[in-house]
Amino acid sequence: MVILTLNCGSSSAKYQVFDWDNQDVIASGVVERVTQEGGSITHIAKGKGEFKSNHECPNHTIAVELIIHTLTDPEIGVITDMNVIKAVGHRVVHGGNKFSKSVIVTPEVLETFREVQDLGPLHNPANIMGIEAAQKVLPDVPHCAIMDTAWHQTMPDTSFMYAVPYEWYTDYAVRRYGFHGTSFLYTAKRASVILGKKPKDTNVIIAHIGNGASMCAVRDGMSYDTSMGITPLEGLVMGTRSGDCDPALAFYMMRKAEMGVQDIDTALNKKSGLLGVSGKYSDRRDISKAMAEGDKRAELAFNIETYRVRKYIGSYIAALGRTPDAIVFTAGVGEFHAGVREAVCTGLEHLGIKLDPVKNSLARTRNAETCISADDSPIKIFVIPTDEELVMTEDAYALMKGTYDVHTNFTYSFQSPSYENKGRVEGLKRDLEKTPDLEKIIVKIPGAK
Repeated sequence: MVILTLNCGSSSAKYQVFDWDNQDVIASGVVERVTQEGGSITHIAKGKGEFKSNHECPNHTIAVELIIHTLTDPEIGVITDMNVIKAVGHRVVHGGNKFSKSVIVTPEVLETFREVQDLGPLHNPANIMGIEAAQKVLPDVPHCAIMDTAWHQTMPDTSFMYAVPYEWYTDYAVRRYGFHGTSFLYTAKRASVILGKKPKDTNVIIAHIGNGASMCAVRDGMSYDTSMGITPLEGLVMGTRSGDCDPALAFYMMRKAEMGVQDIDTALNKKSGLLGVSGKYSDRRDISKAMAEGDKRAELAFNIETYRVRKYIGSYIAALGRTPDAIVFTAGVGEFHAGVREAVCTGLEHLGIKLDPVKNSLARTRNAETCISADDSPIKIFVIPTDEELVMTEDAYALMKGTYDVHTNFTYSFQSPSYENKGRVEGLKRDLEKTPDLEKIIVKIPGAK
């Protein structure tokens, strides 16, 4: 039995194929430049390596058809019969306040996504197109929607309400929604396992730092507050997004520079953040290289970004009303950029957050959970590689079987101390060959295989 997961963006379609019977990822890949010229697919099949090919994809239906064709190709494919695909899980960025858990897609559900797409204009239209395209190609299997916003539906009203006219909330659904929910769900549950606690007894602060970045204060195993807002623009400094700024800034620039609404939207979402401050770079690797070469604006961008994360950690400790069990870093930058982690944690020692620089420098892997805090740090610091695709896969399988429920009443496979990711086990062997000392910081979980 195979579960296919799809994550369709405006110009891309990422996919993963999971063999449920063997609990293993057998293929993954991405179709890029969908709706644009120069389309291509990159496909990685277990035991067969990586395959790349150019292919024009003027729409998402053709992109999904290309994925299916690639998966069933005699040479590079991993399945021979489409009938082995029993469910498809779709990432949907914005579900508004309509959904507190994943759902099987029905015409009514799709209509709800259309109703709230003004809240997620950069993501929801592509998500909807991806679902409709996959339904055409695979019409006889359940299609399941896994929403970034669902995890955050446990936030209290003091966390999600804005201090704006109340009618904006009742009439236009204006409120904080939060995103990266699938990643926060996975890392929060894994933090509970690492800490040897039940989810309901776990209190952590998670920093999901990638090109897009957000934070989540997890209280009693549930989302209590998060940094992104009605859209993914609020909160941390990101690759090209501004994060927090004075709302009046938009009006000021509209008057001063004669900018229109679309100009402001584009500037704050696509021309700000690290790119806006540095003037050149949105990738942290480029920022680091430029800093090493003496680029002061790159250094300023780095310092603003890490200061913002540090400020949120302090505010979330106050919001939780208790000492958190751990600070968790995840996503591409959080998992690999020791410099960002060090800059974030430096100066938080008085709050009980003490980073070990040597441990931190070793933590560069997507294949193991590591502890980078000093031995005497009251609050642990973990790096937990996220696995959003696994959450999507397990939600889709449980929806198909009728066993799924909201996460507080549902147990995932990765909540077991004995859980292991076969692909990551193999990847870790290669990592340890390159960096044997990595073994010293890998979290040891009682009962693990």
